[in-house]
Amino acid sequence: MSVSSIIILAVIFLGASIISVIAGSTSLITVPVMLEFGVEPRIAIATNMLALTLMSVGGTLPFFGKKVINTRRLPLLVFLTLMGSILGALLVLVVPSKSMPLIISISMIAVAIFSIINRNAGLVPVEGIPSPIAEIAGYLATFLLGIYGGFFSGGYVTLLIAIYVMLFRMTFVEAIATTKLINIFSSFIATLIFINQGLIDYQLGIILGAVMFIGGVIGGRMTLKLSNIWLQRIYLTVVTILAFITLRKSQQQHQ
Repeated sequence: MSVSSIIILAVIFLGASIISVIAGSTSLITVPVMLEFGVEPRIAIATNMLALTLMSVGGTLPFFGKKVINTRRLPLLVFLTLMGSILGALLVLVVPSKSMPLIISISMIAVAIFSIINRNAGLVPVEGIPSPIAEIAGYLATFLLGIYGGFFSGGYVTLLIAIYVMLFRMTFVEAIATTKLINIFSSFIATLIFINQGLIDYQLGIILGAVMFIGGVIGGRMTLKLSNIWLQRIYLTVVTILAFITLRKSQQQHQ
């Protein structure tokens, strides 16, 4: 790959990582861009996962010491995420990913609609604890989304944020901070599997990962400065745009 192509990719990855700390869906931008530059699909997914790991570390750092990460649920959430991500990464080796854009775009549209209907969700702390059904559903969704996160990751954090706001009653800043930390484990375990399979372009992955680490730090600091209502607005805007773009591409692929 030429130097100019790498520079263009780095600029795109930087912008995507800053915004995706708040809204997620990094891979819905970065993987298609890598494919446009001629990177083979499985190499693109694997290399992107390495970069995502570094971005997640950068995106988590600004939240440490701010008491916004939900530590009570964290051990079980991390365990379920690791189990799901291992299964998802193994699926990359055997399952084609052509149908995933349609599934994720429909899911994100549903999330956007539900979030608009429940406008107050995530804006202020909710007193009391979630119902047992909501609690169980939140953990189950964490495991199932962990599978998807290890498989492709496009929209993974986006949906996870929505789940934690709706089911665990977190504020947007709590959900963003918690999912960033969880995503470190999801991306890292998948990266290890891809390393074992020899699917990662290390030169490209390290360059883009360093850029995304910086973007993650910037995005994390922005998140702490914004109110929950602005985080919600940014989140819904990005989710809606990416959902319809992804849905359109999926329809084109099936024509």
